[in-house]
This record gives sequence, C-alpha cells and structure tokens, in this order.
Amino acid sequence: MRFAKLMPLNSISLKVLLAYVAGMVLSITLLVIAAVVVVKSDVLARMELANAAEGLSDNVAFDSSGRPVGFDSSLDDRAWLYEGPQRETAYRILDDAGNVVAFSSAGEAFWPADGDLLRLARGNFTFEHEGNTFYGATEPLVHDGRTWYLQFAASARFMDILHKVALPRMVAGIMVFGIVLFFAFGLCAYVTLRYTLKPLRDVSESAAAISLRSIDARLQTEAVPAEIAPLVDSFNRALERLERGYRVQQEFLGNAAHELKTPLALIRAQIELIEDGQSDRASLLSDVEYMTRQVQQLLLLAEASEAHNYHFTTVRVQEIAHDAASYLQRMAESADVHLAVRAIGDVKWKADRAACFTLLKNLLENAIQHAPAQTSVSVEIQGDTVTVRDRGPGVDTAQLSLLFERFWRAAHRRDHGAGLGLAICQEIALAHGWRLTAEQAEPGLRFRLSNGEGE
Repeated sequence: MRFAKLMPLNSISLKVLLAYVAGMVLSITLLVIAAVVVVKSDVLARMELANAAEGLSDNVAFDSSGRPVGFDSSLDDRAWLYEGPQRETAYRILDDAGNVVAFSSAGEAFWPADGDLLRLARGNFTFEHEGNTFYGATEPLVHDGRTWYLQFAASARFMDILHKVALPRMVAGIMVFGIVLFFAFGLCAYVTLRYTLKPLRDVSESAAAISLRSIDARLQTEAVPAEIAPLVDSFNRALERLERGYRVQQEFLGNAAHELKTPLALIRAQIELIEDGQSDRASLLSDVEYMTRQVQQLLLLAEASEAHNYHFTTVRVQEIAHDAASYLQRMAESADVHLAVRAIGDVKWKADRAACFTLLKNLLENAIQHAPAQTSVSVEIQGDTVTVRDRGPGVDTAQLSLLFERFWRAAHRRDHGAGLGLAICQEIALAHGWRLTAEQAEPGLRFRLSNGEGE
C-alpha cells in the first residue's frame, strides 16, 4: 500500500519500472528458451565438438620424426577421456594424403570408410556406428611445415548426458544471474528515477504555491531535465500572459471606478439641489446619459474580449461599411462632416458581422469627433485592407501608442466619451486575427485594418 501511495498508477516512475521488470522477465525467459532449444538440437553439439577439436589440436604430441602419436597428457588433463576401453569418444590424426597416422583406443575400425569425414578441411560431420549417432569435427594443424588433420568424434548419447547435466546448471545460473541483475538494476533504476524526477516534484510544488498574491513568481528551469524544460518555459510564458491580463483587468477596474465616480457625484449633487427646491433636469439627464454610455461601452469591451461571443461567417465588408456610415449619418451632419465609402471590388472577409459593424462604427465615430467642420471622413476598402481617415489635427507621434489604451482620450475631441471605443476595436481585431494600427496622414489620422485572409 505504501508503494502504491508513493507511485500512483499513472506515475511515470511506475511505468518505467514496470517496463524495466517486463524487459527483465522477457529477457530471462528468452535466454532460458534459447538455452533449451540449443541444447535439444545438435547445433550446440557441433559447435562444442568444433571448439574441442580446435583445443585438442594444440595438445597433439609428436615423435622425433615429426609424426603425431597422440596427446600430451601433461598439457591437457582431459587426455584420459579419449583413451581407454570406452567407445563414446574417439580421435584420429591424418596426414595431408588422408592416411591415418594415430588414433585412439577405439581403433581404426571405429571410423567409416566414406562420408564427410574424408574431406580434409575444417568442418563438422556426422556418421553412424553400431546403431549410434556420432558427431565429429575436423581441425587442421601445422607442425614443422607439414599439415595434419585431427578428427574428433563423440556419440549423441554422450553429448546428451553432458547436456542433461549442464542444462539444469545453465538454467539455474541464468536464474541466479537474472535475479541478481533484477534487484541490482531495479534498485539503480528506482534511485535514478527518484533523483531524475525530483526537479519535477519541486517544480510542481512551486507551481501549486503560485496564487493571485504571488502571480509574478516564475518556475525555475535550472535543474529541470532538458526534455521537460520547454514545458516549464511554456508554463512561465503562460504565467506572464496571465499576469499581464490580470494587471490590465485590475487597471481596467480602477479606471472604470474612477470614470463612474465623477458622474455619480454630480447626480448626487443634483438630487440634493432638488431637495432644496432647485433642479436642473437637463444636467441630471446628461449625467445619466454619460453613465449609461460608460456602462454600454464597458459591456461591449467585456463581450469583445471573449472569443466564444463571436459567430464567424463570410461577410461583404463594403456592405457593413455602408451600414455603419448610414448609422452615423445624423452625427456627421451635426458636425458638418461628409462621409465617403469607397470599395474596389467585392471584398469578402471571414468575420462576425455584428462585431465587424461595431469596429467600423467606432472608427468612423472617432474620426467624426476629431474631423473639422466641412471636411470629409473617408473609408477605403481594397483586398485585405480597410482604412479610415479624417482630416483633423491628428495626434503627436508619441501618442500613437496610446490610442488603443482603455480610457485614454485626446484633448480635442468634441464629446466626453468613455475612451473605450478604440480599445473595443482593438479587441475585436485581435479576436479575428486582424491587425489594427494608426498612422499620421498629414493632415489627420489614418487607421489601417489588415486581414491576411481576405478573399
């Protein structure tokens, strides 16, 4: 239970350890199966005999004339195995012409007169003798410039007895080796995983400690594994965006409270005057209208900031621009400003129609408020760009970056708006993936709306 508590089922450590255990069990099983298959076949017997023949060739004894006479027992303590009355193993030595020059106690009759063993070359052979199968190997050896050929043979039943004795020992050895390997490497894997994943646990604890009171905190990446570092960096960038959004919202709430504080104070004063028998109905209605506009703009800004409020369809931009101009025609006439909409071609964008209307309406309304009397405000639509231009005094270059700030207002506008119209335009543009910029037009100011996906 303690292990399960330390390592839940979806733990990376547990999965790696289980993969390690499965690999170890599979490896040991395959080793045992391979050992059994090799022992049961004659492949191992042939290999062992070839190795034995190669080893025996180094221990052949020669007489004074350079002819082989057998094995030197002082060099090989297994020489007794090939001598004596037994008939399970035998050897013989041939010259390069195929003549037998030495043989074991099994005698020359033990060896068949034909078959593969007559080929004087290194290799394996098999033959039958007195109803028994014998495996053999030929190994060439060179002495004093002459080449001799040692042939060694052992019966299949003799090899089988050896294998029956060796197999249990082999399996037991593999099992012992596997168990030792399992615990040794298992312990190493467990310790390594704990050490490797410790930075991740530290990062997780640091992330859990971040709250609104410590939103400026960031996760450290120095000790984090290289494979996880990009994830931590992405998390830190997400924290930066959240902090920036949180700061903007806090600033927004402060500005909104400040903007509503003044008209509320005026309304209170108007009500107190009514109680004293004095009233100014027009001033009271003006203050209420100003607050109503503030609240409407705040609601529009909140809606424009939420992507799920948009319903995208293919819209004709020039049609929306004409609708916005018609909507503001009375305002333009009151300011003695002429509105002109010019479109080149049938321009279609993917957009939310209502949001697009609000964006163009706010740009036109802002232009009308800053345009001098008897001048024009123009809208030009071409391909993936819409521009709105007035012929007013414009703004200083240093103030261009402030145009889209919430609650910022230029000093020479006609009304006392909330200063949120252009901020709403920027939010709508960002939600659509568009780019809204402002630039000096000499005279006046030009707003440029760019859509990289215009049709």
